[in-house]
Amino acid sequence: MKKLILLAATVAMLTACNDKKKSAEPLADSGRTVRTEALLSSLKQMAQDGQYMFGHQDDPVYGHEWVGDADRSDVKSVCGDYPAVMGFDLGHLELGDSANLDGVPFSRMRQEIISQFERGGVVTLSWHLNNPLSGGTAWVADSLKDIECHTVEAVLPGGEKHELFLSWIDRVAEFLNSLVTSDGTRVPVVFRPWHEHTGSWFWWGQDNCTTEQYVALWHLTEDRLREQGVVNALYAFSPNQMNNTTKATLMERYPGDDLVDIIGYDQYCSAAEGDTVAIADYAAKLDTYLGYICEAAQEHGKVAALTETGFESLKTPDWWTRTLAPVLAKHAVSYVLVWRNAHNIPTHFYAPFPGQQSADDFVVFYNDPRTLFARDLNGRLLTAE
Repeated sequence: MKKLILLAATVAMLTACNDKKKSAEPLADSGRTVRTEALLSSLKQMAQDGQYMFGHQDDPVYGHEWVGDADRSDVKSVCGDYPAVMGFDLGHLELGDSANLDGVPFSRMRQEIISQFERGGVVTLSWHLNNPLSGGTAWVADSLKDIECHTVEAVLPGGEKHELFLSWIDRVAEFLNSLVTSDGTRVPVVFRPWHEHTGSWFWWGQDNCTTEQYVALWHLTEDRLREQGVVNALYAFSPNQMNNTTKATLMERYPGDDLVDIIGYDQYCSAAEGDTVAIADYAAKLDTYLGYICEAAQEHGKVAALTETGFESLKTPDWWTRTLAPVLAKHAVSYVLVWRNAHNIPTHFYAPFPGQQSADDFVVFYNDPRTLFARDLNGRLLTAE
């Protein structure tokens, strides 16, 4: 049986919050809810104990060849349990749309976030927001690059899109503040803005703004969220693999210890069917770069995580136990999140589904005492029970 991760101090803090309503929910010295700080403490303890939570993007809202079903999950269909971590994206929330960039209604997202909290799990939120200067997507378009490389400058104080951008952050704040259970409990979440900035495919990326502008963007975002009353968010900083990656390049644009709780890392396995050399190269680089991230997290007193990874189409039957798990066993990470299973792109999936060739191996991965899924948290990590 898997060991349950639960600190006595965390239990005490959570129990003390049991009957509190939103307006009376206690705040820690940090200004965040006690529950949010309890989540951070528990994440640190998981990493120290050599266990990590498994996460999946958009897990309960769609999967391989299905969309919108209630109480469904490809992961659960394979192993009988929900992921301990679920990821969702806020892209298009800034536009006032009713659904995000992948078609997930924000009302359904809110419901699933609360449900994940009530089953004892964790939620992480990314934000692929549109470009407020060009009107394009989060991804830099070659035809608009001359404009989009000035976007960060335009949203900072004094920039032509500053007021518009503040209204976009306010919509995120409104959504985060709406994550409240029926008894008034504010749901803690991990918010992961401005990710993969060491690449240049997003308008906030390496070649599209200076280090000073990126750090100012982070300060502006978090300061505004706090001004708007957001007290239920932890913040994750997550660079990505690039050529000649070092710990210094990964941490070059780190916004500061007062603004970051989790230091994460994004790296995907890109290999063709049967390309064992490329798979081995992914594992070797992941081992090295995740080591840098864990060292940085320890030096800064933060939690480490593998915030995005995966192998599209899972082209080998034993990727979970022969490629991913051996690397994670070497590093003190709190969670690993694989990307989504698109319902409308047959080859775009990162978690197994019934009949997929890695499904049996995933069950072995699930039963590994180091991996934690929703039931392993026993409903007591975050809930008021």
